[in-house]
Amino acid sequence: MPRRKQARRMTVQDIRSILRLTHQQGLSIREVGLRLKLSKTTVATYLYRAREAGLNCWPLPPGRDDDATLERALFQQVGRPPRAHEEPDWAKVSTEFKRKGVTLVLLWQEYRAVYPDGYGYTWFCEQFRAFENRTSPSFRNRHEAGAVMQTDYAGHTIPVTDPVTGAVRQAQIFVAVLGASSYTFAWASLTQSLPDWIEGQVRALKFFRGVPKAIVCDSEASNAIRPREMPNKAAVAKPLWFEPSITQTFADMAAHYDTTVLPTRPRKPRDKGKVEGAVLIVERWILARLRNMQFFSIEALNANIAELLTDLNDRPMRRIGRSRRDLFEEIERPALRDLPPEPFEYAEWKNAKVHADYHVDVLHSFYSVPHRLIGQKVDIRLTNRMVEIFHNHERIAVHTRRGTRGGHSTVKEHMPKAHQRHGGMTPEYLIMRAGRVGYHVAVLVERLMRDRPHPEQGYRSSLGILSLERRFGRERLEVACDRALTHNTVSYASVKSILVTGLDKSVTEPAPIPPTPRHDNIRGAAYYQ
Repeated sequence: MPRRKQARRMTVQDIRSILRLTHQQGLSIREVGLRLKLSKTTVATYLYRAREAGLNCWPLPPGRDDDATLERALFQQVGRPPRAHEEPDWAKVSTEFKRKGVTLVLLWQEYRAVYPDGYGYTWFCEQFRAFENRTSPSFRNRHEAGAVMQTDYAGHTIPVTDPVTGAVRQAQIFVAVLGASSYTFAWASLTQSLPDWIEGQVRALKFFRGVPKAIVCDSEASNAIRPREMPNKAAVAKPLWFEPSITQTFADMAAHYDTTVLPTRPRKPRDKGKVEGAVLIVERWILARLRNMQFFSIEALNANIAELLTDLNDRPMRRIGRSRRDLFEEIERPALRDLPPEPFEYAEWKNAKVHADYHVDVLHSFYSVPHRLIGQKVDIRLTNRMVEIFHNHERIAVHTRRGTRGGHSTVKEHMPKAHQRHGGMTPEYLIMRAGRVGYHVAVLVERLMRDRPHPEQGYRSSLGILSLERRFGRERLEVACDRALTHNTVSYASVKSILVTGLDKSVTEPAPIPPTPRHDNIRGAAYYQ
């Protein structure tokens, strides 16, 4: 029978080689074993012993690099250290761990510098995780200071009564919280519409006096956050599982503050566990205290919320022993980026097609663009004061937003030279088309363009009137235009209303002349005979 090969005896030089190949050359356990002709288990065991002794580096630190010291460090203490060792202040370790760039290895090394015979690295990590689980049983993520702001709406609402009409509206409570310090913000609005959602984000960033790296929000916000004039869009436009997308307005806000929006996965509340907990705290410590109060304005409600919010952030947290404000000022505020000089100005986006009169319809008002873009799709950005129009990401027109519905805003430079029109569209052409339908149709079309500052502004209405022929017929359209001219209601809406209601079918008989009443002061016709 062949003799079993006897295992080679390990030397301190072998241990040095293991540490050098692993930490200096970056070889794997398998590659180190093949190089030194050792088993993977042996290599892993000595790496574990070195890690427990705080020697997972190369070259070895001064004072611990001689053979005797290295061997004593690796083989003196095995297993769990005695319970007589001084334990770290785990609350302080947890706070320091949230600072940017701080690792558990660094914290353990600082602990061993104070207590050289204290816990090894593995037991240090286990005790720290146990502390984290005791203070936060649902702990899943490490919240680095300045890394994230989580936002959501509370489920509870507060009634606000209109002092004039007595109507009651339910105020929605917006909540934001910073991940590392749990510093909390709350604000009430009358709706969960996109303007109020954006204003909540802006107010929260101003309250925190800085900008985090990311904003985490609910991807299912589309069920509640509906922007004005854009009923099918939401703060999160497409709540897809892997690649949710946000609306252009929300993206613009994030770009203005140089941060990133991270929608959570659908139906995964733990992705934003911090704000879920903050919402619960706000409902219990703020909204519950306001339940028996009556508010007649949203401003009065927010004043009371702000007062209770100050008390909430100043109250020491039971398991940590420190307040949210203390943690915020110590570890979170220095990690936030500075706010931009100006706050974000709310804006909405929509798409439109340039009509033949080189104007686009924006909320029932018309704004001009360069005539070369007739028939093209453009993007429109609306603020409270301005209307900006873009084509292929280039701004092509800027208008002051009209305060009333209807009317035109036309820039002279947008008009074609020598009154050239796309596709031969001229006032004469439209009048000629209308004359083929009827005399009164031509007269009305002529007046539509004559009464406008620019004839082109009447193209849209003229084409609309001519299109009514397909639906109602030539004869009815001619009668309807005659009636509109008689009553001086020269517009597409008036002609269409006459046709829809059937007023063109009713013949108006001239009113009979009533007989002259008898009176002593009236001589009558016989007096002059």
